[in-house]
Amino acid sequence: MKNFKKYLSVIILLVGSISFVQSQSNVEEFNVNGINVILKHSPKEVINAKLYIIGGTSNYSLKNEGIENFAFQLATTGGTKSLNKLEYSNAANQIGARINANSDYDYGTISLTCINKYWDKSWQLFTDAIMNPNFTEEEYELLKAKLITNAKQTNADPDNHLRNLAMSNVFNGKNYAKNPQGTAESLQQITLNDLSEYYSNLIGKNRLFLVVAGNVNKEDLTKKVNSTLAKLPNGTKATLENRTPFDTPNNVIEDKDIATNYIRGYMNAPKLNSKEGVSMMLAMQILRNRLWIEVRTKRGLSYAPSAFYASSIVNNPYSAIYVTTIEPKETIKVMVDEIDKIRGDGFSAKELTDMKESYLTQHHMGLETMVSQTGSLGMAELNGDWKMAQEFDKIVNDITLEDINNVVKKYGNTISWTYLGKKDMITENDFLQPKQLKKDTPVKE
Repeated sequence: MKNFKKYLSVIILLVGSISFVQSQSNVEEFNVNGINVILKHSPKEVINAKLYIIGGTSNYSLKNEGIENFAFQLATTGGTKSLNKLEYSNAANQIGARINANSDYDYGTISLTCINKYWDKSWQLFTDAIMNPNFTEEEYELLKAKLITNAKQTNADPDNHLRNLAMSNVFNGKNYAKNPQGTAESLQQITLNDLSEYYSNLIGKNRLFLVVAGNVNKEDLTKKVNSTLAKLPNGTKATLENRTPFDTPNNVIEDKDIATNYIRGYMNAPKLNSKEGVSMMLAMQILRNRLWIEVRTKRGLSYAPSAFYASSIVNNPYSAIYVTTIEPKETIKVMVDEIDKIRGDGFSAKELTDMKESYLTQHHMGLETMVSQTGSLGMAELNGDWKMAQEFDKIVNDITLEDINNVVKKYGNTISWTYLGKKDMITENDFLQPKQLKKDTPVKE
């Protein structure tokens, strides 16, 4: 049975790889009057179009954190200059078109999902929202109240609060310290005029590229883009922050009387558009498996130990370890010891072989939808070149044991911790790595 499962996973991987390579070979890039377009041809009748807006948190000040997401949400839900909110919503619902928006740390997206039969009408609604949003006072007030409520609920959730606290800790004074969704305080002071000005100044061709996946004809798409998005002004280019590694650990303890303590440790990481980046991605997945065994299975210290490489972060990537536990002192020690052990002894060849197989299988299974395929191509383009998505199998398979051992040694020497829970259950020394000099480590409270 064990061998059967192994052979089955290999078959799934091979079939997935063949179909993925074949589909990726149907990707082409072209420019339409200043708009860069990446088109992924597919026989599927579902189409996804995703407009990427470069910059994210670098596009606004800390005072205005959340303004980009606010503006995008209002543009895609508040109606257009030709259709009010109800008319726009009804028109989209009648043809099953879904138009969504989001803003993250390095980029924002406005996306369309529809079926080929209604591609023309869906494109009209999609581009109308992008180019002619109707920012009315009534819709602004309704959305503002909703976003503020969401922000308060997010802050009340320990996991979400820990994530935002960790980002502001590690990237203090930098763009990533800003919350892309905004806080209740920042959202409250953003005016309708602020949103209108921000949006009109942001949506320019120099910050945009378009990714489309589905049964779409290049000539038809070219005409559509040329008559709509290509008419946008050039605008300005995004000014991205230089990469700033955190070489000195900076630890934050927020005292909170909760049943379970929440902990994140952040480490430096290479950018994804490099062999080191993919090596770190695989290394953190193996570390995740090890922490599961050491923290949960062997010692029962937590139900949810984890480790991950933040692959959606483009400009200033990091790796992280995470745990919730009622025994923080012992749990942190186990996690730190495991990282130190890996830095000293390395991973095994079997761990890497098994991880490549399982990782690529999951990767291909995750690319079944048009939404996931535009996401994969878009993230690769943000990292430098969409062709990285096309060559991902080869990149992963070329990673050696030496590669993954080296990245952990290189980037795993500094951990910045963020702790949310009972302060009296830990001390500053609990955060120190075994081979780290016992020197003063700044702790904020």
